[in-house]
Formats: sequence, C-alpha cells, structure tokens
Amino acid sequence: MTIESNPELEKINSIIDHEIRPFLQRDGGDLKVVDFKDNLLTIDYQGACGGCPHAKMGTLMMIQEVLKERYSPEIKVSVA
Repeated sequence: MTIESNPELEKINSIIDHEIRPFLQRDGGDLKVVDFKDNLLTIDYQGACGGCPHAKMGTLMMIQEVLKERYSPEIKVSVA
C-alpha cells in the first residue's frame, strides 16, 4: 500500500491540512509527510521551519498533541 492510498494517512493529512499547516504557513513554514508506519509519522520541515531549531521542538510537540487528540493517542511524530 502506498502512502497516497493509505486511508489512515488520508485522515492524518486532513488534520494536518486543516489544523496544523495553516499555523506553520503563517510564519513561512510548512511540512511534508515522509512516511507513516506502525503509528510513527515521519515529517520533514520545509520553509522557515526547516532552519529554526526552536520552532522544530515547539511545533513538533504541537503537531504530536493535535494528532494524538484528533487521530490516535498512540501516534508518535518524528522529523526526518
């Protein structure tokens, strides 16, 4: 099954698109989903988020908390 045809990932992407991405883009950043396997979502920061070490830690925690609340308490998020 490819990333594009994974129904779980489609739900995660919807949450990211509506609740997380606008927050990142407001400050010139974004993210790309790299992989999703065994409840581990791997992302790659883009734009301003890619070069800001403080933003990475803060936004990583925010992304994980939003996804735990809206998708699954077991999800974990890591940066590629």
